[in-house]
Amino acid sequence: MREDYYWYWVNNIVGISNAKLKKLFAVFDTPEEIYKASDRLLESVKDIRQTDIIAIKESRKDDYVYRQYSDLERQGIRFTYPGHINYPDKLLNIYDYPYILYYKGKLPDTDKPSVAIVGARNCTEYGRMVAQHFGESFAGMGLQVISGMALGIDAAAQKGAIKNGGYSLAVLGCGVDICYPRTNIELYTHLNDCGGIISEYPPGTAPRAGLFPMRNRIISAMADALVVVEARQKSGSLITADQALEQNRDVYVVPGRIGDALSEGCLKLIKEGAQVITSPMDIMATKSIELYYNRRQITDDKRNDLNTNSIFDDGFKKSGLATP
Repeated sequence: MREDYYWYWVNNIVGISNAKLKKLFAVFDTPEEIYKASDRLLESVKDIRQTDIIAIKESRKDDYVYRQYSDLERQGIRFTYPGHINYPDKLLNIYDYPYILYYKGKLPDTDKPSVAIVGARNCTEYGRMVAQHFGESFAGMGLQVISGMALGIDAAAQKGAIKNGGYSLAVLGCGVDICYPRTNIELYTHLNDCGGIISEYPPGTAPRAGLFPMRNRIISAMADALVVVEARQKSGSLITADQALEQNRDVYVVPGRIGDALSEGCLKLIKEGAQVITSPMDIMATKSIELYYNRRQITDDKRNDLNTNSIFDDGFKKSGLATP
């Protein structure tokens, strides 16, 4: 418990960003060492200014931080940090991994692969159907689905995973105690009950535009592969795709029609070398996922059952849309 508090404390010092924590942990091994460090030791840390040292010293005697820490359990919120048994190992492979993750529900199973699905908020009905179908199919394949719980593609994919009894994780750009957007309250409740909700931002943090690009690196880093369904030329989905490529993740793109604004980002990614995905089984091109299935010794009959053609045909007929 004492170690937990030190981790909570160091991540809630006013003005101490993730980048500054990285500088501190280059010198100190634990948050407790930072808590007990002298001014002289703190002054020796590169890029730590006098104002930062004052903030660290003030936070040591700030009862507010301890009260907030003590109130987490009542709110049904837990947290994890590097070195903790349930901290997601995949995150440790990126340069700017978070030093704390708050969560509700449960964290992903580290023994199972995960696929991130992202795309446009103002998506088409076709895009929504594709995202939900992929979410359902991946869940049926035993894959975990990660997204950002945004309107449109994100929510559709996560609803699909839950509908098929799978696990889905929402990575938020606000505190885990805040459902954003509010219209996704039903999804938020389902994820709390049978999936997971995480954020590196403290409870009570309101959603702000500048927080979402940072959270996108977590979406891509926690997945074995990223699937983009409908994206404009300048969009958060492309930011996530860029981060996924930097993190050596496989990026798949659902192709769209030439001339459609919501296809511009997808077609750009394809031109740059992203893989085209037209069936959930295409995800098997990802080595870690293929290895997982080899371990499970999945049969050819099982794979054939996951063929998308009949599912797509039925879905499009019901919706009144033409089969692509």
